[in-house]
Amino acid sequence: MDIFSILTLAGGLAMFLFGMNTMGDGLVKVSGGRLDSILEKLTPNRIKGVLLGAAVTAVIQSSSATTVMVIGFVNSGIMNLTQAVGVIMGANIGTTVTSWILSLTGISGGGLLISMLKPSSFSPVLAVIGIVLTMTAKDNERKRDVGSILLGFAVLMFGMETMSGAVEPLAENEHFTSILTMFSNPVLGVLAGAVLTAVIQSSSASIGILQALCATGAVPYAAAIPIIMGQNIGTYVTAMISAVGAGRNAKRASMMHLYFNLIGTIVFMAAFYIVNAAVGFSFLDDAANAAGIAMVHSLFNIACCVAWFPFAGLLVKLAVRTIPDQRPKAPEETPDELAVLDDRFLEKPAFAVKICRDTTVQMAEMAQRSLNCCIRLLADGTGQFDEQTAVIEKRAARYEAALSIYLMKISSRSLSAQDSRQISVMLQCIRDFERIADHVASVCDSIAALREKEIHISESGMQELMVYAGATQDILSHTIAAYRNMDLAKARSIEAYEEATDSMSVELRQRHIDRLRSGRCSMDAGLILEEMITAFEHVLDHCSYVGTCMIRIYSEEDLTEQDKIPLEDSREFRKDYRKIREKYVLPERQE
Repeated sequence: MDIFSILTLAGGLAMFLFGMNTMGDGLVKVSGGRLDSILEKLTPNRIKGVLLGAAVTAVIQSSSATTVMVIGFVNSGIMNLTQAVGVIMGANIGTTVTSWILSLTGISGGGLLISMLKPSSFSPVLAVIGIVLTMTAKDNERKRDVGSILLGFAVLMFGMETMSGAVEPLAENEHFTSILTMFSNPVLGVLAGAVLTAVIQSSSASIGILQALCATGAVPYAAAIPIIMGQNIGTYVTAMISAVGAGRNAKRASMMHLYFNLIGTIVFMAAFYIVNAAVGFSFLDDAANAAGIAMVHSLFNIACCVAWFPFAGLLVKLAVRTIPDQRPKAPEETPDELAVLDDRFLEKPAFAVKICRDTTVQMAEMAQRSLNCCIRLLADGTGQFDEQTAVIEKRAARYEAALSIYLMKISSRSLSAQDSRQISVMLQCIRDFERIADHVASVCDSIAALREKEIHISESGMQELMVYAGATQDILSHTIAAYRNMDLAKARSIEAYEEATDSMSVELRQRHIDRLRSGRCSMDAGLILEEMITAFEHVLDHCSYVGTCMIRIYSEEDLTEQDKIPLEDSREFRKDYRKIREKYVLPERQE
């Protein structure tokens, strides 16, 4: 094997890994985070966990990526260890799909059907389709992603065949044959497979490399089987790295992954070689092929899953025993509410964006609960002052800081146009929701001042303020609904509602001045009333900012022709304006 063969082998390996990465990224983008969302909402049903773990891994072509996601879920409190163990088992089954796809390179024989199944026959077609989609579908992101998948698959297969062609001369190399014979020793074979997988951090890729080496015809099953066993253990390195700095349960999840593969390998190898000593498997000296590698890989992982399934609870206990609780109980056992913003999810940007949206909605709903408490407090003159609004104000500030940092991290990743727009909207809206919580807290401070100083607002002034507060409450609910669903129609109506309440606030202030002039309201009460009107007005302003931001950032093709009409000129604007004015009518003036 000369220097040119070595360069060809290195180039084939580079194309193989690049193709696998490109295809995986395309599959993740096409899924749009939906598969990860399914895992997030997983029930404790272990069978469903195994099936979903296998399905997700088969789609994204990486058991390591699935395991990292699971560790992130466990670390953030979304998933518990009982749920995680089923997904980890399923991930090992799902990763076998890749080895079967790669086994197509080993197809030989004549005939039209056989020839069409060979990657050398259909990969060029897929590559042409992929490059056409990638270069022509500039305005259709989904088509571009599909094109990336096809291109990645074609490059992957081409790299596989290049590696196989480069190593074929090694069949006659005695040194190469002696090295493979050395790996027939189970311990050395397992170590070799584990080290190879640990270095490239992908069991699918290491299986592919082994399948490529089988093209020499010099890799016996006696050497291939231990290497395959070791490759399953080597995937633990990715999980271990992911668990560094994580919580106690996340470390336990990574240990479950290790124990599942390590104990499974030990038991399988012990049983296999004991039976071999008694019976003597003749196929061990046969040359392994790509399909045979895929078969062994699948049988081992399915057997491990079936064997471990009844003892999944034991696997959880073993992980807990390895990483026990501290005394006293560690604070990390009660996950922080913002722990869901885990850096592990950044590897799946679409899912990370979804998590941010959900968290931002939680932040907005906190502000809404705070406003509801504030209005109840305003209506109930004898109730006790509720400090919940002050707590929410501080929590909202924490949410804003954490979300801003996390969103900036996501922005550095490869994002779809839709996700980029959502991030732009969120970066603006989290500031608005945080400011809403601040202004609601200001209203509560004003109510507290009324009670502390025993100041009483006139009955008519209080009635008018409650109408205005009710309108604010409704518009905030409407704004959150528009944001939650990214509903542009609702977003456009926010401005009409805000305009209607603006004219209401002008009327409120005029009536307030009239009461001050007639002596029906004290100066102290008047100042506090003005503060509350201003605070409610600011809440409404920020609602308007949220709606305006959504409309401004979303591109023109997302808007209908009706949406493009200036707000103040649209029929819907006038209709919404009248609706809020008719619903919230100030009481008759009192002379």
